[in-house]
Amino acid sequence: MRLALLLLLLLIPWQGMAAEAPSSYAKQSLYDKPLMERYVLDELKSLRQDQQSLEQRVIRQITDRELAVADKSMNYANVTVTYFFYLIAAAASLIALVGWQSLRDIRVNTQRMANQKLDDIAERYEKKFQEMERELKRKSRIISENNKEIERINEIHNLWIRAQHSPTPEQKIDIYNEILKIRPGDLEALTYMADAAMEMDEYHWALSICNRVLEVDPQNANALYQRACAYSRLGAEDQAISDLTLAIEHSASLSEAAKDEKDFATLHGDSRFDKIIADEAK
Repeated sequence: MRLALLLLLLLIPWQGMAAEAPSSYAKQSLYDKPLMERYVLDELKSLRQDQQSLEQRVIRQITDRELAVADKSMNYANVTVTYFFYLIAAAASLIALVGWQSLRDIRVNTQRMANQKLDDIAERYEKKFQEMERELKRKSRIISENNKEIERINEIHNLWIRAQHSPTPEQKIDIYNEILKIRPGDLEALTYMADAAMEMDEYHWALSICNRVLEVDPQNANALYQRACAYSRLGAEDQAISDLTLAIEHSASLSEAAKDEKDFATLHGDSRFDKIIADEAK
């Protein structure tokens, strides 16, 4: 409430200042400003005192409640311990009256039961630890295999980079052989090896490599394309056009390469070859 009144009083001079002329506002503020500042300071002081008083009351209430809780806890502990000792005394008295067992028998039986329980717990946890050990060994083996695979992938990647920068097909073939030693049967490496063999004019060798790839993956577009090139160089035009058709069906982007492929120089003018290129151009 005081804060709202304080804001209202602060707004009144500003509203009056907007309505009156500059000269009248200067005269009014000259007289009202000290009183207004004094009132504002008094209100702020009063608010600070109220806040300090509220804080003290809150702290006092919290302290009283904590003391009450501590007192209840002590009483509960006291009552619990008392009842526990009463229960022990009653049990001891009952055992003494009935005479079932002596204290020594109770101690022996209790120790036997405790040992049996401990043995059961130890056996159960030993089985769990053995299972955890087997699982850790399995995961360690998997991690080790993954690390080796990562190393192989990095090594193969470096070899591919070297192959791209090799100036001669002989050097490329050596690098592809290294890749095949690391990963035997790599179809991509075999396909690029066939391409390098074509650069060396080893058409029969390239044909043999492509046949190896197509035995594993009959729809390998790059191998079909390279075999078409080899057939074209060897004069087997029908096989070349057949493989080129299949290669473009599996990878349409090869049609652009076929237009400028030097290995297909003998096929230009063949209506079937021209039709393949014309259909892909459309």
